[in-house]
Amino acid sequence: MAKIVCVLFPDPADGYPPRYARDTIPVIDGYAGGQALPRPEGLDFSPGELVGSVSGELGLRSFLEEHGHTLVVTSDKEGPDSVLDRELSDADVLISQPFWPAYLTAERIARAPKLKLAITAGIGSDHVDLNAAIARDITVAEVTYSNSISVAEHAVMLTLSLVRNYLPSHQWVAEGGWNIGDSVARAYDLEGMDVGVIAAGRIGQAVLRRLAPFGVKLHYTDKRRLPVAIEEELGLTFHPDARSLARACDVVSIHAPLHPETEGLFDDALISSMRRGSYIVNCARAQIVDRDAVVQALQSGQLAGYAGDVWYPQPPEADHPWRTAPHNGMTPHVSGASLSAQARYAAGTREILEAWLAGRPIRDEYLIVDGGHLAGTGAVSYTAGGAGH
Repeated sequence: MAKIVCVLFPDPADGYPPRYARDTIPVIDGYAGGQALPRPEGLDFSPGELVGSVSGELGLRSFLEEHGHTLVVTSDKEGPDSVLDRELSDADVLISQPFWPAYLTAERIARAPKLKLAITAGIGSDHVDLNAAIARDITVAEVTYSNSISVAEHAVMLTLSLVRNYLPSHQWVAEGGWNIGDSVARAYDLEGMDVGVIAAGRIGQAVLRRLAPFGVKLHYTDKRRLPVAIEEELGLTFHPDARSLARACDVVSIHAPLHPETEGLFDDALISSMRRGSYIVNCARAQIVDRDAVVQALQSGQLAGYAGDVWYPQPPEADHPWRTAPHNGMTPHVSGASLSAQARYAAGTREILEAWLAGRPIRDEYLIVDGGHLAGTGAVSYTAGGAGH
C-alpha cells in the first residue's frame, strides 16, 4: 500500500465554502488540438467545488482509503519541522500545486528514500528539482492543459487592467470618490498597440487568439516557429528572440517555462531597451524577470505597469517589493486555480494516481520525468542540467 502526501493551499480565511456563487460550471468537450480531458475511473466531488484547498483534498480521500492507501493532506510545508518534511520521509507519492508549491529540492529528495512519484496538480513542475528526480528515477507528472486556458484568460484580464488603469479607478469608487481625472490620466486603449507573447505554446497561443479581436498588432517569439497558416490567420510577427520582441512591443506577456535559458531574462538591460511606458504581464514564473529591476523600472516610469500572479518564493515574504511597487497589478498565484480549473486538475491527478497504483503507463502528455530522463511534455518544455530548485 502507498503513502501519498498532498500539499494544498489553506482553506479560505472565512471557512470552507458552505455554498458557491454558481450552482454549476460549464462543461467543455475537450482541449484545442485534440487532447482528451482527464478521464479518471471515478470522481468523489462535484465539479465547481473548492477541491484545491486542504479541506477539499482534491477529492482523493475516499478513493485512496477504500483501496488501503494512506493520504496525508497539509498546507504546512516550510522548515524542517513542517508536516511535509516529517511525512515525506516515508512517502511514496508527493502531490503539490504550482500555486502553493512544495519545493521538492535535492535535499528533500535525499531524505525521502521511498519517493517514486511527484505529481503537480496543475501545470508547471519547476518547483521540483528535475535533475535530482532524474538521478533518483522518480517519475514527475503534471496535469497538462488542465488550466492553460484559465491562465490565458487571467493574462488577458491583467493586460486590460493595466492599460485601462482599472485597479486605481475601482479604488477611487471603493473609497467614495468620483475622480475621473485621476482615473483616466494613465488609461489608454489597447487597440493599435503592439502586443507580444514570450513563448507561443498552449497558453501563449490562447492569449494571442483572445487578443486578436482587439485590433492589436501581435508579435511572438518561441524556440519553434508556428506554422505559416497560424501566423497568417492571426497576423503574427515572429521574432527570433525575446530581446527583439521586447523592443518592438508596448505590452509583453510572458508564458515561457522556467529553465536556465529563461531565468533572469528580463533584467535591467532588457527592460531598459523596451519602449518607455511599456507593460509586462507575467503569468509564467517570477524568476524569468529580475525582481528589483522591475521595481526600479516602475519607479522611473520605464515601465507603465507590471502585473502577474507568480512570485518567488511562494508565498512571498510580507515585505516583498512587488506588493507595494507603483502601478502593479499583482495577485496571488490564482490564474490557474479557478474552480473550473480545479475540477480538471483534480480529475487529472486522480487519473495519474489510478494509472500509477495499477501499474499502468501514465499518459505521455502528463509526463515530465520518467525512466530517469525527461519524457513526454517534459522533453519539449524543460531543459535538464539546471531545471528545478
